[in-house]
Amino acid sequence: MMILVFAQWCINHNLDPIAIYTEAYPYQEKNKELIEALDLTVPKKESDLIDSETILEVLSLYGNDDLAFVVSDYIHRKNLK
Repeated sequence: MMILVFAQWCINHNLDPIAIYTEAYPYQEKNKELIEALDLTVPKKESDLIDSETILEVLSLYGNDDLAFVVSDYIHRKNLK
């Protein structure tokens, strides 16, 4: 569920989820779960809002601190909500 929320948040903000994940975890092999989650995402226009606070809480809840750090950086640099 966390991976799907992350992927959809990226889609909603015109960001590449695989690139962001790779930035957070550069030495990991391809994340099969992320690739599968991308198949479940919907276009931005069809998606419910996932605000930036929610994505950071979800990532932290699941212990993805490195990914939360990178996402937080994108939020601040691009002034995402």
